Amino acid sequence: MIAEDWSGRSVIVLGLARSGVAVTKLLHQLGAKVTVNDRKPRSESPEAEELERMGISVVCGGHPENLIGEGVDLLVKNPGIPYWVPPVQQAIQQGIPVVTEVEVAYRTTASPMIGITGSNGKTTTTALVGRMLSAGGVRSRVAGNIGRALTELVREMDPNERLVAELSSFQLKGVETFRPRIGALLNVVPAHLDYHGTMEDYVRSKEKMFVNQTTDDIAVLNRDSTECRETARRLKGKVWWFSRREPVECGVFIRDGWVIHRTPEAVERKVIHSSEIRLPGVHVENALAAATIALAAGCRLEAVRQELRTFSGVEHRLEYVTDVNGVRYYNDSKATNAKATIAALESFEEPIVLIAGGLDRGTDFRELIPAFGQRLKGIVTYGQAATVLSARAEDAGISRRIRTEDVTEALHAASRMAEAGDIVLLSPACASWDRYTSFEERGSIFKQAVHSL
Repeated sequence: MIAEDWSGRSVIVLGLARSGVAVTKLLHQLGAKVTVNDRKPRSESPEAEELERMGISVVCGGHPENLIGEGVDLLVKNPGIPYWVPPVQQAIQQGIPVVTEVEVAYRTTASPMIGITGSNGKTTTTALVGRMLSAGGVRSRVAGNIGRALTELVREMDPNERLVAELSSFQLKGVETFRPRIGALLNVVPAHLDYHGTMEDYVRSKEKMFVNQTTDDIAVLNRDSTECRETARRLKGKVWWFSRREPVECGVFIRDGWVIHRTPEAVERKVIHSSEIRLPGVHVENALAAATIALAAGCRLEAVRQELRTFSGVEHRLEYVTDVNGVRYYNDSKATNAKATIAALESFEEPIVLIAGGLDRGTDFRELIPAFGQRLKGIVTYGQAATVLSARAEDAGISRRIRTEDVTEALHAASRMAEAGDIVLLSPACASWDRYTSFEERGSIFKQAVHSL
């Protein structure tokens, strides 16, 4: 069931990444006149040939000055493309709406959406929500930053299915009418400021999850986050909270070791003892968030309980790799900011040899000093940020510091430093793009190196 008529409308799609290809195909099938533009040369754009065979115009190798011409109705940009690039600025100046794939997906489906965002923990929470709903008999599909692009799914879905979407600030910044029936904000820490420019723009982009919600909708928020509590003041929807620290009026919290669900009618139900949650350390917060979202969506309590006991996590998110000579190795490559690394460090009681580094965005990493001082046996740094991270470890009194070139070299140095009973943890606190195409590639290389020890 398609919610909006796109026939005859002129749309420019900027960027030939996965979501760009998906939204192009969808709009073309719905009768729109679509032109796709990517600055990469044609030789580096294998998707172009397939789109052209469908009758879609593809322009590679740069952004032509006349791309945003008269009669263009909409510009759909890849979320990662900054707003300062010429085609986006031209569209804004001409009053042409600039949106991301999320907006198109919402406007082309009648399926109710559950949106999940936050600086950390989105993928783990989204995956767990999907499993809970499936186990509880709530028909749903998971997409967005996890799995398939949203616009790949919308034509396949029944209006009675829920679409569970992991959404980034990049995606949410480009929405206009998007209204999830349940929207979740897990946490907010400084991130992607090179893209957003200011913390205010980053927060406001996250809050676009809720701007179109009504009193019939639900916002799920982290009671333990100051930023989330501030966000709650600006919302129209009903708020369901989750908390590790204190009881909440409605939602899920921990009290005396028990996970408790408090319904809107103030009825309390024990879900599970927190010691039974299989997710490690920091991900307990994600488990509470997922339980809150699933229960708000009408999931059976027993299904939530079952998945909390069995779900062990998502690849590259505090992922246990293996034990070698009594040393346990964990892959937390998705930790692309300092807060995520602090959370990972706080998940262990054992001595930790940390591997950290990657893209240097000019961050001073001073917030890491207390966690380094309390948790680290030693640190191995690599990449552009190696020097500053090593300096922060020195500030924390960590004498065992090694600087290396890449993750593989870092892993071997860390394994020589570690002894039986220690943890070797890849939790970079940085993006991967100085040496690797993605955090997934970085994490996979780390795991391969571990298994070759």
